[in-house]
Amino acid sequence: MPESSSPSTSRRLLSLLTVLQSRRDWPAPVLAGRLDVSERTIRRDVDRLRELGYEIDATRGPAGGYRLRAGALLPPVAFGDEQAVAVAVALRLAASSGGPLADAAEEALSVISRLLPAPLGRRAQRFAVEAVAPVGAVGVDPGSLGAIEAAINACEELRFDYAGSAGPVRVTEPHHLLWHSGRWYLLAFTPERDAWRVYRVDRMRLKTHRGRSFPRRDVPGGDPARYLEGRFRGGDESGGWPCQGEIVVEASREELEPYVVDGTLLDAGEGRARVSLGSWSWGALAAECLRFDRPIADARPAALRDALVEVARRAAAAARD
Repeated sequence: MPESSSPSTSRRLLSLLTVLQSRRDWPAPVLAGRLDVSERTIRRDVDRLRELGYEIDATRGPAGGYRLRAGALLPPVAFGDEQAVAVAVALRLAASSGGPLADAAEEALSVISRLLPAPLGRRAQRFAVEAVAPVGAVGVDPGSLGAIEAAINACEELRFDYAGSAGPVRVTEPHHLLWHSGRWYLLAFTPERDAWRVYRVDRMRLKTHRGRSFPRRDVPGGDPARYLEGRFRGGDESGGWPCQGEIVVEASREELEPYVVDGTLLDAGEGRARVSLGSWSWGALAAECLRFDRPIADARPAALRDALVEVARRAAAAARD
């Protein structure tokens, strides 16, 4: 393959770096075909990248090739167009979140925004227009987050005081650090109570001495995010609502789709739709069913029908008053 048709060395090195970053292993012949150069050129370019500080291992075997691995320091990173847009959007959302890394995200976004070609910059802006931090977002000391993350990785108990509650120092096994609705939460197991607990990180005052090591446990249900959602909803580890039911609404599925975010819709025929919803109580679920401002029927289960009767009674009393 004639080398004269290849791009300039600098441009070719950036292209090779972008490709190497996209997956774990690259056979040399595949790399050469991807960049339209010879395998000899690939070998020389890999050596140049190594001289620049990139840790690139040669892989053995019939389809020997190369693997880019993490080094002691973060080297310069190259992104393709789609990757650059995705990074810019993620940084914009992180900068607007009010979280502990908001300032760092704002600085990184400033760097990337200066380098993005104008068309890519406009795309990134369209994807993240007016990103707003969640209401009630609470900042947390990055040092606390780092200490909790270190304890999770090392499987070491955390000792801390919890704001607003008297009593001895809390001792718990940290397992998952989660961001939800503008706040950081620690999902941990407390051996003393033989139960899982959720703690707001901004209320934790960590002790410098961590406790003993512990065996890693699986969160009930296997999904930490769903478990946390279920706790907020008053349900179980499945993340679902404790009260769930369904009704038939005198409106088509297409009409109701914009208004059913946390629920399911099925076509019930004759311009009607069957709506499945959930809530924290049967009374709240009955009120949710009435918000469509259309006739409803076939409410299930019986607990939902009883709640609808009670809501109707209270509404009638309020109307008489």
